[in-house]
Amino acid sequence: MRALSSERRIDPALAVLRFAVGLVFAAHGYQKLFEFGFSGVTQAFTQMGVPLPGVTGPFIACLEFFGGIALILGVLTSLFAFLLACDMLGAILLVKQGSGLIGSRGMEVEVLLMLGAVALVLSGAGALSVDATISRRASAARGN
Repeated sequence: MRALSSERRIDPALAVLRFAVGLVFAAHGYQKLFEFGFSGVTQAFTQMGVPLPGVTGPFIACLEFFGGIALILGVLTSLFAFLLACDMLGAILLVKQGSGLIGSRGMEVEVLLMLGAVALVLSGAGALSVDATISRRASAARGN
């Protein structure tokens, strides 16, 4: 089997990264939306000392669920990746700070998700995405 060139490996690699990061975010958002509900998330955010928990809790639940799905599909990837990176930075600074990188209360998952999202902000979605399909169609419609 012939190996793919470095350039041809980038788009499948970005698709895998989008899927992995998006899946974890969507799963966390699903839990917040459909298991805890807005009231449960608000209560949890209140206990963790997150500012404006009645607003931030439901917002983060929706962002993680729908933003995770958007990453998987490659829809508005840079925007959602940026918002999700900010979400994880907030979790690190407001909830996990001082807990160390590893351990039962460690922040390794938040750091990994934040850096994965930052990588997607920097790279974009890649060719195997809805974003790229829309861009190709728009370019074809303009005759480029």
